[in-house]
Order: sequence, then structure tokens, then C-alpha cells
Amino acid sequence: MRLSLRKRPTLPDAPGTVGPARVDPRTKALTKRLRPGDVAVIDHLDIDRVSAEALVACQPAAVLNSARSTSGRYPNLGPEIIVGAGIPLIDDLGPDVMTLTEGHVVRVEDGVVYDGDRLVAEGVEQTPETIERNLEEARAGLSVQLESFAANTMDYLRRERALLLDGVGVPEISTTIDGRQVLIVVRGYHYKEDLATLRPYIKEYRPVLIGVDGGADAILEAGWRPDLVVGDMDSVSDRALACGAEIVVHAYRDGRAPGVERVEKLGVPHVVFPATGTSEDVAMLLADDKGAELIVAVGTHATLVEFLDKGRAGMASTFLTRLRVGSKLVDAKGVSRLYRHRISNVQLALLVLAGLLALVVALAATAAGQTLIGLTAARMDTVLSWLGGLFSGRAP
Repeated sequence: MRLSLRKRPTLPDAPGTVGPARVDPRTKALTKRLRPGDVAVIDHLDIDRVSAEALVACQPAAVLNSARSTSGRYPNLGPEIIVGAGIPLIDDLGPDVMTLTEGHVVRVEDGVVYDGDRLVAEGVEQTPETIERNLEEARAGLSVQLESFAANTMDYLRRERALLLDGVGVPEISTTIDGRQVLIVVRGYHYKEDLATLRPYIKEYRPVLIGVDGGADAILEAGWRPDLVVGDMDSVSDRALACGAEIVVHAYRDGRAPGVERVEKLGVPHVVFPATGTSEDVAMLLADDKGAELIVAVGTHATLVEFLDKGRAGMASTFLTRLRVGSKLVDAKGVSRLYRHRISNVQLALLVLAGLLALVVALAATAAGQTLIGLTAARMDTVLSWLGGLFSGRAP
């Protein structure tokens, strides 16, 4: 219900948080244009960790959520991340807050949102205490979500058993994957840190680089070029699509592929991969079907909490895809712990020569060392003279 009776002072003289409103029900879309000091206005039930980290990276003055940031279905991680970063999070404001005009300067004070003197909506300002209380309540109902997750998993297995078990529907691609290692990058949990850690691994092994939607931009930002871009094309830049990588458009199982229109407008060649799961599942199944020796995953979902935190039934597909790929799949954090840079023969030879040179310099700095070097040189001269005589037939 819109509340418009209460009045407050005009913005220049009023207390609270002030900034231009940026309004979008889709958090992922909003973060593309959100700038420091803006007020983010979203409609996001159960803010997940990835969305929260994306919002925090934009440094908004406040986050206004039309929905409940924690509904109680499961203990999601997003609200704690936003509030922990010192950003005010106003929760459960209702649909009226979504009527704010894009770019209008708004004010937020004590959980109340004003557009000029007009009160737009009232919500609950989240604090560490309220977040902890909400999480405790959500943990109590976690068993219901686990049962739902299990049911979704079985449903996905029934619908996609041909793809999971026999690879039916995987498209032909021109990129050679057979016998090579593959690095799949998703713009998810700690992807920047993992890519930085894997830099020596990428330089040495030169794996096939697959960017999942925005993961292609992450690869470009790190200084490489993706070999494949896989996804529904809703969060990847035109630059990444036109970088020369092979494009695989993730389509619905019925063949509809909204991303095709975009790549066709850019004039980029592409193939279509119809599948029910997420785009990261499609990338893993593609790499596995084409004979990847090892699949290293960056930013993907790895734990049950992360699957639930994504907040949609489709995450059951990711769980089954990981079972399908099996021992080939390694999380990037595991690679960073296990991988050690190999020393080549050339590097080893240079290291030995440097050690010998340092030893000679040290010996030359002392009287005893100089005597030893002189005796060694004399002995070497005798040996060389004897060898010369032997080869010329003048040796005794």
C-alpha cells in the first residue's frame, strides 16, 4: 500500500542516506549500470551471495528491496554480506518502492523511503542482529528445502537422462578439446581471486578457456582470450562475443533460444545447445563429451549451501552434472592447493650454472681460493695437453 500522508523536510536539509535511484527487479541487470553513491532498488527474494557481492562491488549508498531479503526458506548469505560492507539494507518495502523514477534523488531514513517530501514506502532496516535472527529461523526450516531439492534433482534426471548418460543433444564444435585440459570460468564465488591464483597454471598448461556468459569477460579482464563462450547471452558483453571465441548459445529444451537474436545481430557464428539445466552445466557437459582430460572450474557452485543459496530449482541440474563429470572435475581452489610450478631442464641448467659461478667468485675472493683455482687451472692445462697429444699421435 502506498503511504503518502507523512511529510518530511526537503532533501537538502534532511538527514539520512541520499542518492539517485537505480531501479530494476533483476539484480544482475541493475549492477551493470549501478554506480557508487546510487541507491539500488531491487525486487529480490532471498538475496544470494553472488548477487550481494556484485551489489557491494558497485558501492551503492543503500539497497532497497521490495521483497524479503531472507524469506525463511533457507539460510541465504546475501544480506549479511551487504550489511557487513556497511551498506544500509532496507527490507520488505513492498511493490510501491519499484515505482520510483529512475535517476530521481531519493532519501532513506530509519527504514523509510522518501521521494522529495513524499513518503514512498516503509520497510525494515536490517542489522547484524536481525540478520542472525532471520538465519536462525531459516535453519529451522532447512529440511523442507532439502526435500524440495531432492525432488527437483529426480525430476531433472528423468527429463535429461539421455543427455546425462549418453550425451544426446550435445552440438558439434570446431574447438579441439579432446585430450586437453579445460578451464571453465563462471562469474561466481571468488572468481577473481581464483583466476589470479591459476595464472601460472594457465601459462604452463594452456587449457581450453571456456567463459560462461559474464565469465568470458572475466577471462578477457585477466588478460586472456576465451576459446569458447557458452550461455544464454544475457550477461556477456559485445566485446566478449566478438573476440573471436566460438559461441555456444544455451537454449531451452523446446528449442527456444533468446540469445540467438543477439549474436545474429552482431553477425557472430554460433551453435545452439538445448538443455534444461544452467549454462555452467552446459559448459561442463560439453567439455566432458568432447573428451576433456581435466575440467577446472572457477566461480561455479560446489557445496550444498551454494546450491540452495542460488535459490532456484534449476540448481539440481548442477548437482547431477557434477556427478556426471565425476573425477575429471576439479574446483579451482583445489588446483591452487595442489599445483606446483614445474621447473624445466633449461631453468635447472641455468640454476646450476649460477651456483657454480657464485662458487668461483667466492673462491676468487680469498688467498686459498685463488691458490686452488690456480692449481685446478694448471691441472686442466696438463690434461688438455695430454688429450691433444693423444689425438695427434704424439702421446707417450
